[in-house]
Amino acid sequence: MSTRRKARRQNASGGRPRLLSEEVEARLVAASRTGVAVELAAEMAGVSRSSFLAWMARGRDEIEAREAGAEADSESDEYAALFVKVRTARATAAARAMANIRRVADGGIVTKVTTRQYRDSVSGEIVTETVEDRTAPDWRADAWYLERQHREQYGKDATIAVEITGLDGGRAAQDDQTVDMSALADRLDRTLNSVEYPPLELEDSGVVDAEVVDD
Repeated sequence: MSTRRKARRQNASGGRPRLLSEEVEARLVAASRTGVAVELAAEMAGVSRSSFLAWMARGRDEIEAREAGAEADSESDEYAALFVKVRTARATAAARAMANIRRVADGGIVTKVTTRQYRDSVSGEIVTETVEDRTAPDWRADAWYLERQHREQYGKDATIAVEITGLDGGRAAQDDQTVDMSALADRLDRTLNSVEYPPLELEDSGVVDAEVVDD
């Protein structure tokens, strides 16, 4: 990798406009941490998209040059720092989004909590009972992840190997066919949606003939 840096243009006074202030940097990093697009991050910071991209490119070049063994360019310090901070912020946003996708795929997210109190007719004590409604696992979140993270194997235009079995039960041939993954996903969606999840059952508390007490 070449360690040669591109020449930087100076303004008429020999310096450069102070667009990348600490406030602008903080806004860019904060916006990037939410995962918004580059254009929106720039708008939130009050700078143009082209300026943001130019700063990031300069910071990336400086980081790569230093990693290749070149001497640090002090004039590019703030761009290198911006690049690292924004890169980390966007990675954090991606990790958070991935965690949410995993939660949806696995199910078990609490959607409703119901609490009621009643008096035990045997002991006379007030008993508090809490019931939680939770989401069922959703395979579509996993499908979304695979389609985007592993496009070659699971993308909509993925090619899969199809084994053709002969009349004698042996493998007669193998062919590559392009499969419409979207249509396949729709069929699987209809099939899975037809499956009813069993209702949530509470463990037997052993309380019988209970009297409901108003709050």
